[in-house]
Amino acid sequence: MEELEKLKYPIGHFECPKDISKDDIEIWIKVLETLPERLSNLVNNFSENQLNTPYRKDGWTVRQVIHHMADSHHHSYTRFKWALTENRPLIKVYEEKKWSELIDARTAPISLSLSYLTALHAKLVYLLTRLSAEDLKVSYIHPDGNVNVSVAENIGKYAWHSNHHFAHIENLSLRQNW
Repeated sequence: MEELEKLKYPIGHFECPKDISKDDIEIWIKVLETLPERLSNLVNNFSENQLNTPYRKDGWTVRQVIHHMADSHHHSYTRFKWALTENRPLIKVYEEKKWSELIDARTAPISLSLSYLTALHAKLVYLLTRLSAEDLKVSYIHPDGNVNVSVAENIGKYAWHSNHHFAHIENLSLRQNW
């Protein structure tokens, strides 16, 4: 069981600092800024067989992970916008497992999601680097448990999410000697 947990959560679970510092925000934004290039560099030479390899038994394929990252980060960008323009909006969740089973997640070229992540993260970083201290405090409500999530915390969550899925692919690559 411990080995499965390490495969599922190679960098551990997200733990948000009680007091999020300016340094935390800057580090997290740097992760978001560099993810598209780091991810492209990691997977650009993968073969179709490698892209269709699950990162763990019963896990998503590399292709599905990449498309999931684009889908998830798209949702995150929208959540930032909602939080910044509405008063503690209740966000809509999506069925990520079902999305990963759709034809685009299973078969589309990864270049679609890699290009999308590049554009999306450029816009996201442009927005996030220009937020005020007050902007970082606004929040949305996540319906799973009615949890209040601040913009600052969401930056951390998506920096973690970026590194989490990057580690899935990188660790598989290392295990397979790709």
